[in-house]
Amino acid sequence: MNVDIRQAIHPEMAKTFDTERLRREFLIESLFAPDKLNITYTHLDRLVVGGAVPASAPLELLPIKATGTENFLDRREMTVVNVGGKGQVSAGGQSYALGHRDMLYLAKGTQDVRFESKNAAEPAKFYLLSAPAHHAYESRLVRISDAKRLDLGAQATSNERSIFQFVHPDVMPSCQLVVGMTVIAPGSVWNTMPCHRHDRRSEAYLYFGLDADQRIFHFMGEPDETRHLVVANEQAILSPGWSIHCGAGTSDYTFIWAMAGDNVDYRDVDMVAMEDMR
Repeated sequence: MNVDIRQAIHPEMAKTFDTERLRREFLIESLFAPDKLNITYTHLDRLVVGGAVPASAPLELLPIKATGTENFLDRREMTVVNVGGKGQVSAGGQSYALGHRDMLYLAKGTQDVRFESKNAAEPAKFYLLSAPAHHAYESRLVRISDAKRLDLGAQATSNERSIFQFVHPDVMPSCQLVVGMTVIAPGSVWNTMPCHRHDRRSEAYLYFGLDADQRIFHFMGEPDETRHLVVANEQAILSPGWSIHCGAGTSDYTFIWAMAGDNVDYRDVDMVAMEDMR
């Protein structure tokens, strides 16, 4: 396991960053690598963002110093989303088969977590999201067909998209995590526009489903002082509560959003009027 630590950044400090520093603080460039489990521990609401690609052998979720616990999930909950080939997760004495875009929620206290691919030639790519937890809810596999679907936007405004809510109060209980997937319709490019922010929660975005020569232009920063990051396929963004988070792609794409903080109310956002953007 490789572990990277990211500190919380004040918005006044972020205004002074050049492109290289912005990318170092807020972009996770190397998330998925064969036979590696890469972990980014961030002090933004103590979110953990990770990627596991078990190619030649299974991978085990080991404890890390940053959590200060004997087992990784002793005081945490986790979601695992498969964005690759067919795979299997063993956790707490149970085995779960995950197809492409299926999600597994693992409860606080779950031990012996292992990741495996069904076919080494087409390995699973497990995207991991974890936050501190105060209660042990039931572990649950939520297939994309079981998620709550919302169709939003319009082709005329280039933001036609389908939202799939996985870890969400309308689907299942959780302590902090709220996780879903947004699929941008062909011909549309914008996500989360009009944009918003939510000072009560931090968020992480994973962009995927892009060809190698396509990019996402992700916008961040305070509404009156925005910045952008150029994001490639299967890279992730860390979004502080003070920052807007929206983006436009050079083609259609999919992204996974995950939030943690003071509540699990998906609608608790602070909308930003277009005329207030700078």
